[in-house]
Amino acid sequence: MTDWKPAMRVPDPAVRVLDERFRPYVLPLAKLERLATGYRWAEGPVWFGDHRTLVWSDIPNDRMLRWDAANETLSVFRQPSNYANGNTRDQQGRLVTCEHGGRRVTRTGHDGTITVLADSYQGKRLNAPNDVIVAADGAVWFSDPVFGILGDYEGYRAEPELPTYLYRLDPDGRLEAMAELRSPNGLAFSPDESVLYVVESRAVPHRRIVAYDVRDGSLGEQRPFIDCGDGIPDGLRIDEDGNLWCGWGGGEGLDGVRVFTPDATPIGHIDLPERCANLAFGGRARNRLFLTAHTSLYSLYVNTRGVR
Repeated sequence: MTDWKPAMRVPDPAVRVLDERFRPYVLPLAKLERLATGYRWAEGPVWFGDHRTLVWSDIPNDRMLRWDAANETLSVFRQPSNYANGNTRDQQGRLVTCEHGGRRVTRTGHDGTITVLADSYQGKRLNAPNDVIVAADGAVWFSDPVFGILGDYEGYRAEPELPTYLYRLDPDGRLEAMAELRSPNGLAFSPDESVLYVVESRAVPHRRIVAYDVRDGSLGEQRPFIDCGDGIPDGLRIDEDGNLWCGWGGGEGLDGVRVFTPDATPIGHIDLPERCANLAFGGRARNRLFLTAHTSLYSLYVNTRGVR
């Protein structure tokens, strides 16, 4: 993607309004920026506001990288990373990471100490934890598809020992399988945490995003939320108004970020020259969208704020 060039005029034509409800979120003077490139599969961005840095995973290269907003420099955060994928922070600001290589979820303390939070369920190894979020009550929710054990490119080839579950890890350490899906992937809560959205990557006939009502750490019945058609959803994040900003793929016209309202209406799209795997809101006001695409890291300022 070395031939990509930013738009010379504003508003940036890469930011497309599909429904007028998206227009208030578009900053007419903000343009899509490519901050870095040259990776094999960029994933799992997480913003550290206290350090003004973004950390993300480059899975096949078995490393995590860091971009410093103060001086716009890049550095290696961790290598090897155990083929790290999704990342988030817990209520104490500690890094929580899904590792394909270790088939586990870990927490990195402020002193750099790595603690294993989960690596097995009912005596069997997890598959390859993919994406992770932390609820207000401190519970860690993560998806566990098989993508990281299908070969030796993003982990180590192995036979799955468990179904592809969505898990909840209580603050007391009890791990519970909350739902079985066809390869759960990205996940996010609504702003009040009353709804959990999960990408189902191998749903048929099309990939889809499903929703669950959440109450006291339990899930209600699954309901279909978005039929993705030819689109390939991956990671997702939620803004302060409850809109879903979804990493999207499927080729030209689909690659980028697709934005949906809480009633599942597609209202906007951010075009990228490559598939977008995941995203995170960051910056001083949480209004800067960081996008990890196939080989690159992009950013775009928007007129909304991501949920903390």
